[in-house]
Amino acid sequence: MFRYRIRTPLRRPLPGGRQSRRTGESLDFMELRGYAPGDDPRFVDWKAYARTGRLYTRVWEGEERARFTLWLDGSPSMELHGKLDYARELARTLLAAALPDETFALDKAGLHRLRRSADHARLAPDPRGPMAAIGELRRAHGQLVLVSDGLDEGDWVGFFRSLAPRRPILIQVLAPNELEPPPREAEWRDVETGTQVQVDRAALAAWRGALTTHLRVLERAARAVGGYAHLRVGEAIVPALRRQGVLEWR
Repeated sequence: MFRYRIRTPLRRPLPGGRQSRRTGESLDFMELRGYAPGDDPRFVDWKAYARTGRLYTRVWEGEERARFTLWLDGSPSMELHGKLDYARELARTLLAAALPDETFALDKAGLHRLRRSADHARLAPDPRGPMAAIGELRRAHGQLVLVSDGLDEGDWVGFFRSLAPRRPILIQVLAPNELEPPPREAEWRDVETGTQVQVDRAALAAWRGALTTHLRVLERAARAVGGYAHLRVGEAIVPALRRQGVLEWR
């Protein structure tokens, strides 16, 4: 079994194999761990804080079952710079982390139950992109995990607000040369719209500023209702997801 799992918010204990992170008469205290953003403030150990000056969360052991829906962006921009191949490997890692909890793949054809790590082949990229797939994404089961470059045009704040009941986690995948393109004049073509634009140094500087603002908006909107992580193509997947709070030890 994969030794990491997707970190989830607190929920009511149900029969299953996931340790709970909430108090209750039938649950046993397990350990203290360092406080992480998203932990329930009710479980902060203030006595430990008074002794050490550091925040710790009380962890309780119980049983609960989680449910996940995985969605993989297959829009045209994902075909560039090796993003889709990297995103497939990322989705495979997320599937291994989600199992044996109840896990589904969502694509244009609908929801598919995934029962084994070998079922990663059923994680078909959705060519419509996140904005066009919003209707199906709202009907996801459990917590929604999105793998996308996040480059669709649209109202991303409204997008995540509409998905708030699904507590979406956005795993954004970008290529290094998208974040830092070569500083030279060139003609760019938008693969989503087909529009061609002549880019000089001034336009490139403006684009970098716009991208920085866009990434900031995406992160804030995703974290407000669920979670967020940002990976570059080629980056080691598990360490990056652990560092950004998406994965935790089982």
